Amino acid sequence: MIERKKKILILQLSLLVIGIIIIFTTYLNNQSSTGKKILLETTEEKIAEELKDKKKENINSNTFFNIEYSGLDFSGNRFILKSGEATTFTSNSELVNLKDVKATFYFKDGTVLVVKSELGEYNSRTLDMKFSKDVKAIYINNELTANNAEYSNSSGKLIISNMVKVISPSGDLLADKLTFDVKNQVLEIDSFNENKINANIKK
Repeated sequence: MIERKKKILILQLSLLVIGIIIIFTTYLNNQSSTGKKILLETTEEKIAEELKDKKKENINSNTFFNIEYSGLDFSGNRFILKSGEATTFTSNSELVNLKDVKATFYFKDGTVLVVKSELGEYNSRTLDMKFSKDVKAIYINNELTANNAEYSNSSGKLIISNMVKVISPSGDLLADKLTFDVKNQVLEIDSFNENKINANIKK
């Protein structure tokens, strides 16, 4: 009789242990599945949000390739502005963001000024232009490099700034800023620090 009770007790303990193992395993699997589900949902939400932002950006902007603007500035000089890529936004359609930029100014005396840059901006209403990143300009026999340039149609001036270097037959020049008066075709040299003007005059 005692032996039979002992067997029943062992059987009950075994069933209890098996039951605990099954419950524990099921709980862990549920937790893992829930974690995977939350992670999957988070990833899907992030992707959906990124696609939504991209779609919204595309709706609010228009991109054109190999565009060309031309006209006359306030001084009566003809200009042609070319760009490999131009982007406009519905929030401000007058402002155009440019890539691979080339602006050519034809002056009344027959001389030509060419300005190139990797990036730029053009205001189709005011005709103002901005050039940035690897700015290069050529005027007669003078070559110029800088980080930034800005043409103001209202003032008729092209302001070239930030690491300006001019190479010309008469000598080389390093300065902070150059201002080219398009109307009068006069070049002014400015510096925030006199030590930054470095001229090498050739004889």
